[in-house]
Formats: sequence, C-alpha cells, structure tokens
Amino acid sequence: MKHLALGLAAYLLALLFTPPATLVDAAVRHASDGVLRVAEARGSIWSGAGQLELVDSLRHAGVAKAVSWHLLPTSLWRGHVVYEVQLADASAPAHVTISPSQLELADAVLEIPAGAIVIAAPKLAPAQLTGDLSISTAHMIVDRSGVRGSATLRWRNAGSGLSPVAPLGEYEMHVDSDEAGMRATLATVKGPLELKGHGSWRRETPSAFSATARMPPEYVEQIAPLLRLIASESADGTFQLVLR
Repeated sequence: MKHLALGLAAYLLALLFTPPATLVDAAVRHASDGVLRVAEARGSIWSGAGQLELVDSLRHAGVAKAVSWHLLPTSLWRGHVVYEVQLADASAPAHVTISPSQLELADAVLEIPAGAIVIAAPKLAPAQLTGDLSISTAHMIVDRSGVRGSATLRWRNAGSGLSPVAPLGEYEMHVDSDEAGMRATLATVKGPLELKGHGSWRRETPSAFSATARMPPEYVEQIAPLLRLIASESADGTFQLVLR
C-alpha cells in the first residue's frame, strides 16, 4: 500500500509539473563529476532527447552520441522511477532505476571511437589511437558509499595513426568496483602487439594503472617507435606504460 501511494503521488506530480530536459543535463553532470553531459537537451525529464557527450579536463566535448529517454510509467507504482535510455548504435536500450537511496544502471552499452581514451588518459594522446571502443555493463549501482558493479571495455581493430601495422590487435579490460574502490585488468584477445596490465583506484591510496607491451621480433621495427612515445623500454625489449 505504501508503494502504491508513493507511485500515485509521483504520477500526479508528473501530470502537474513537467520539468525541462535541461535538468537531465544537470543531473548527468553531477553524477559523472563533469565527465558526461547532455547537450542540446529537449523535451522534459520524463521524455526527451539530446547529445550525450564525453568531456575532457578542459571541458571540451570529445565524443557525442545521440541519446533519448522516456519514463516507464508502471515503475511509479513500485515507488521508484525507471527510465528506458536509447543510445545511438546500441542494439537495445539501457535501463536506469532511480530510488531515494541509489541509482541503478542495467544493460548499458556505449560505442565510441578509441581516440576517446585520451579523455581519461591524456598521456596516450601522442599515439593517435584508432579503432572501436565498446563499454558495457550488465548491472551497476551508485549510492552514497560509491560505485558497485562491473564493466567490460573492448577495443576492436586497435591501431595507431603512427603505425603501419593495422590492426595492432584486440583487447579487453574488465573493471570491478565496490565500496573500497575499483580494480581493472587488461588482456590481449588477439594480435601482434600483446598488452597485459592491471590497476586500482582507491580512496586511501594513490591510483595507478600499469601495462606491459610485447611484440614478436619481426614487428619491433614497425611498432617500437610508437610505443617509445608513451612508454619506457626495458632491457628485455618490453615496454612499460604507467598511467596515474
């Protein structure tokens, strides 16, 4: 009965009050600490559309994707709000559930150019990365204690504007998060350039990600000059990359 009353009240408020879609932009900026924003927002917070943008440290848009959203009215009867969110190029919509204590993200997939990696890791900018980056999560929760859940990043047709080898390979990074922080592992799926790495982001310790790069001898002349721009060469011919 309590959930029914809450849902009815929310529904009546929705009929009487239609906040503009620009409030979605404000909420997304706040939740992502400024990394994401919704530009050209139109419609309302109940149903609208715009451009989801990834923003670099200078607040310049690096990647933009068309996005639309609409409220699922049946969720109001359960005392929370569920949105269906459709991103351009995504085969199916994601679902965002908002309740007084937390936000849940389910079945989300974001496809972006690999060059967008430099938004999170500016050190990689000289490499002129190319290829397709897919970020997916089956279930993630955001609340006062932090972020909990997991995500997978897949870099397909990985390459560089500075290397004649194309593709360099295909790679996967798995990210797991709980109240203590995040952990990430990087592995090579296939390709002549082998990448392996791990990292952690925790509140009480400095954050860092380190990776090792190796390649067969016949590829050294073609790939090594690229790696020297972003990594340190070791005596054994491998390269060490550290991101902080």
